[in-house]
Amino acid sequence: MIKCASVYTYELDDCDVALDEIKTQLDSQMSLLEHTVGIVMCHPEFIYTGTLKYLCEQLPFDTAGMTTASQSVNAETGKLMLTIFVITADDVQFKTGIAENLTEELNAPIKEAYEKAAAGISTPPELAIIFHPLLFEYPGDSYINAWQEFIPTTPLFGAGAVDDTISFDANETIYNGNSYKTAVPFILFYGNIHPRFLVGVLPEHTMPYKGEITKADGPFVHEINNINAYQYFENLGFATNGAPTDSFLFVPFMIDLRKRDDYDGIAVLRLLTAFTEDGTAVFRGNMDENSIFHMLECVPDDIITTTRQKVEEINQMSDIHGVFTLSCIIRRMVMGLNPLLESEVFKENMNPDIPFMMGYAGGEICPTSNKNGIPTNRYHNYSLITLII
Repeated sequence: MIKCASVYTYELDDCDVALDEIKTQLDSQMSLLEHTVGIVMCHPEFIYTGTLKYLCEQLPFDTAGMTTASQSVNAETGKLMLTIFVITADDVQFKTGIAENLTEELNAPIKEAYEKAAAGISTPPELAIIFHPLLFEYPGDSYINAWQEFIPTTPLFGAGAVDDTISFDANETIYNGNSYKTAVPFILFYGNIHPRFLVGVLPEHTMPYKGEITKADGPFVHEINNINAYQYFENLGFATNGAPTDSFLFVPFMIDLRKRDDYDGIAVLRLLTAFTEDGTAVFRGNMDENSIFHMLECVPDDIITTTRQKVEEINQMSDIHGVFTLSCIIRRMVMGLNPLLESEVFKENMNPDIPFMMGYAGGEICPTSNKNGIPTNRYHNYSLITLII
């Protein structure tokens, strides 16, 4: 049987006080079983002060995670904090690892790190949680494609690291207390675990704009409705005097994936990040040719509505040991002067008997369905993803 606990600290400078707070909370919530692992998220300041490294080195289990902008656990919601979601079990085994130096190659380092972590195990993991840095040279789908090359039947859950700066320059991934700019830490789950997943997107309040992706290569959209992508957006008022405005950053693009072999009828959201000199639109995830997109509104009320809905779904489930939730950083930014509101809503409405941890992410990885034993692992933007274990 799996047991979970969520612990936290605000203590930045006194490492011993921080450790005592973490251990006291953990001891009050559980006794560790044969196998244990921890998911860690923190504000980057915990890296700079050395508190993150000290804490993780003192804990009797491996930890993997990332920096984030703010966090929430059962007892607290805040910004300048460190949280750990501890998972322990007798009948589930955890293997951890890290794929490093991803600046020149993605697939080979990930495969090598996986094979090292999974050495001696002949079956694929029941679940993989992965954390990737916010490297703009790799669209989010690249990480999914890399992992599915060798574990195609394993559901993937995870996200890109962020921070609370406007450019996310301080984002780092975390493995056993060390932080990385170009590495992917991960946790593999083997044994008696049956993960469930929820994806919360925005209500389909469509703007009066839609288009067909008529020429694209991965995340690079060259033409929409057979015209240059930049020209298409300029015609809509999303660019002026030859320079794009920032207005498109808060416009979700809902696209279908009907050309894919694993299409399950569920659309995903995409984020438009930039334009190239030749007018190509650059998205954070792949945009399939001949797919149709609709532009949605993204307002605080819709974010809160979808968050409440997903919490209600969780509360109605049975046999829950713990919940790990990640929300897109853009959802947090859209909240404006109330950036903690979504996580507060999650905490206040969540069944207090269910241990949970919530943080913010730069792109979300979560299955949308399972087809003949094969998970439809998807990369999302603007979404709230939840792992139920």
